[in-house]
Amino acid sequence: MRRNWRETYDFHHQSGWHFRGAAAGGHARPRRTENADIELAVSAVIQNVKENGLSAVRDYSRQFDHREPYELTRAQLEEAYRSCPAELIAALEHAAANIRDYNEKLLSRTMEWTSPDGGRVGRIVRGLSRVGIYVPGGTAAYPSSVLMNAVPAKVAGVEEIVMVTPPTENLNAAVLAAARIAGVDRCIAVGGAQAVAALTYGAGFIPRVDKLVGPGNAYVAAAKRLAYGSLDIDMVAGPSEVLVIADRPADPKYVAADLLSQAEHDRLASAVLLTDSWELAQAVDREVVRQTGYLERSEIMEESLRDFGCAIVCDSLERCVELANEIAPEHLEIMTEEPRALLPLVKNAGAVFLGAYTPEPLGDYLAGPDHVLPTSGTARFFSPLSVDSFLKTMSVLEFDRAALAPIAGEIITLAETEHLTAHANSIRVRMDG
Repeated sequence: MRRNWRETYDFHHQSGWHFRGAAAGGHARPRRTENADIELAVSAVIQNVKENGLSAVRDYSRQFDHREPYELTRAQLEEAYRSCPAELIAALEHAAANIRDYNEKLLSRTMEWTSPDGGRVGRIVRGLSRVGIYVPGGTAAYPSSVLMNAVPAKVAGVEEIVMVTPPTENLNAAVLAAARIAGVDRCIAVGGAQAVAALTYGAGFIPRVDKLVGPGNAYVAAAKRLAYGSLDIDMVAGPSEVLVIADRPADPKYVAADLLSQAEHDRLASAVLLTDSWELAQAVDREVVRQTGYLERSEIMEESLRDFGCAIVCDSLERCVELANEIAPEHLEIMTEEPRALLPLVKNAGAVFLGAYTPEPLGDYLAGPDHVLPTSGTARFFSPLSVDSFLKTMSVLEFDRAALAPIAGEIITLAETEHLTAHANSIRVRMDG
């Protein structure tokens, strides 16, 4: 791919951006090895909870959160809802309505039809029985993530949604209000790897779930990864990413603002610009410097841009898309004069944002599609969270003798070819009887 680049803009001396070799190989950040110590510690937690149940969960909660796990009442959720500003409740309810509408339109339904051989075949679609949602505690609270995880599950027909969140001294009212709006059935104050283990195996009043979704710290992510197989998970998400494809007419203020909106997430977040215009790259650099100067999380943004940010000037917009497909970003913004003209070329992205007035935060909060997206190049084979994530299917078959008889010989032939004579006999006894 390197032959396709006209220039690589070096932002190092001005904004901290620079070209990283990782981008040349199609990755927005260098691969990081897993922390073996975290994995070992989490494995021990999971095994202890598996063997000792709620007593182990209580021990870890007292050790790490200085409080035993407990369940919040419906009255507490209502109180949190009433305590939030009216404008916040209105925004949360608007977001929930859009998420619900989007997922209702995606909802797969049970279908049956007559097969070419005259039997009935089809697929039964069912919502999962019980789903867990992990909501981080700590310094940041994300009520939007509660909606993005819970509302699609509700649309899918999940029978019971269990939200867990660390038992901090003051549970965030906005998070609890979002749980109430989304229709969360139970809210349990428990966090960390012990919460993941409890939801995996069941622990006293904490029920076993079929699937666990939602973000967490490194210990929660490791626990989800180790628990997978005993339950399903959404994904093990990495740091946030945005890749912007922009041409010369693009407004550098908009481009810079969107790059910074991801850089502020995390020192490990990635913000990449691909363009066919050297002039735009320079203008965006100036805007990055200017806007960083008045934004609150400037230190985080500067470190993110220094380590995982770059701008690459390519021969053409088509080359930009080729490189974007190799990177497979979480968020892909196409800020060109004709963004839809490039859309058919896009193969790998978590979510695609078209045009100057479709910034990534629109998807984070209000548009309807989920903001739980594949990261770290996994958009090559993973999809965003949606109502589909909370459904399972069963195939259904119904043949009578008249439909089975004409194909019985072929089934027997295939079975005997595989030396499965009992399979063949299962058909033969019906035809010979």
